[in-house]
Amino acid sequence: MELDPRTTAVVAVHCQGDIVGPTGAFADFFHQQVSERRVIDQIAALIAAAREAGTPVVYTRVAWKPDFSDLEVNSPLLGIVAQAGCLKEGSELAEIVEPLAPGDGDIVLTHQRVGGFAGTHLDATLRDRGITTLLFAGVATNASVEGTARVASDLGYRTVIVEDACSAATPEAHEASINSLGLLAEITTVDEVRTALTEAVTGTPA
Repeated sequence: MELDPRTTAVVAVHCQGDIVGPTGAFADFFHQQVSERRVIDQIAALIAAAREAGTPVVYTRVAWKPDFSDLEVNSPLLGIVAQAGCLKEGSELAEIVEPLAPGDGDIVLTHQRVGGFAGTHLDATLRDRGITTLLFAGVATNASVEGTARVASDLGYRTVIVEDACSAATPEAHEASINSLGLLAEITTVDEVRTALTEAVTGTPA
């Protein structure tokens, strides 16, 4: 694959303690696959490659006011948030997990819906930077990753799913989502992204 570091951005989706962590509210749903697929390590490697190439890194995180006055429960998934009382703004488990902590110059956008474009300035932020290609990673493949990627595709971005840096509650759910997204996005791996960015920076095959 070919990537231009100047017009590409990594989008790390919901890498928060309550979602990907071992003690978070969604640990029973997601942590086994996060662990088995080494998703945190894979996302860390993807982000490291992006930073080395000068490619922007964007984090989308979901969080609500402590009283949940901004939570509109219109789906079972958001009902779990309300029932568990999780992902409250200001709580430690609502923050990006330490191995993936944002650095200087990274973009962090907070939203209250499943997809990262809803109710945020994500599209405007990306366009202001001249970004035309988005590399998606995070949890869950079949929910927030897929939901955000589908909107990205509709908005005209070159949409790329870094398959081995994503996971869902089950391998089957992940695979079904990847198969569906294959109609709207390119499917790639961390190694392929690293190679493409290295080649773009050095001008020679990695």
